[in-house]
Amino acid sequence: MLDIVILPAPRSAGDVSLESAILKRRSRRHFLPSPVSDSQISQILWAAYGYKDPSAGQKTGRGVRTCPSAGALYPLEIYLVAGSVDGIERGLYNYIPAEHTLRRINRTNQQPGEEFQPNEASQPGEDIRPALYIACRNQGMILQAPATLLYTIIYSRVTARYGDRGIHRYVPMDIGHSAQNVYLQAEAMGLGTCAVGAFDDARVKEVIGLPDDEEPLYLLPIGVPSQV
Repeated sequence: MLDIVILPAPRSAGDVSLESAILKRRSRRHFLPSPVSDSQISQILWAAYGYKDPSAGQKTGRGVRTCPSAGALYPLEIYLVAGSVDGIERGLYNYIPAEHTLRRINRTNQQPGEEFQPNEASQPGEDIRPALYIACRNQGMILQAPATLLYTIIYSRVTARYGDRGIHRYVPMDIGHSAQNVYLQAEAMGLGTCAVGAFDDARVKEVIGLPDDEEPLYLLPIGVPSQV
């Protein structure tokens, strides 16, 4: 069982124009039971927070990522809750933009001294969607969607430079830039998503196993919409 999943290379051109994706964009709350593919998830993660050239992912500075970030800090973390993704085993993963890979979250890959302590629900092969569904106040799209992106923030990454303004001004900007990319990329591939902000923060932290200094902000369930 691999702890690192190498994602398929993202495409830099598609069959749907940006204008068409914008016109079609809407929140999709109902999904078919159809799985999504690892290629589709790869494309969405790249659009959300990836490097424009994944082969040069170690570069730093402005203009090298698919979305902007205040001070080029990129303080967000993105987790993938995989429930029915062809090519990716069920479970919880952390997206590593610099490598365009997924790191499986479980106790076996925890490094000595790390505070990260996932609970039993996030063990390899386990479907954590039912627990996440409850944490999200029983919103059916969390249970239906074959995959969900969870955005989290470690506030110290922005407060060190910007203080409270980083929390109240720049973090909301960052997540808005990234999430809109997800909306448009999903539409361009015939998929759908819906922003979820109504959830029990403490329960989501427990389900995912987040450390004390990391907070959940936003969820985006991804799937084939059942209603056009």
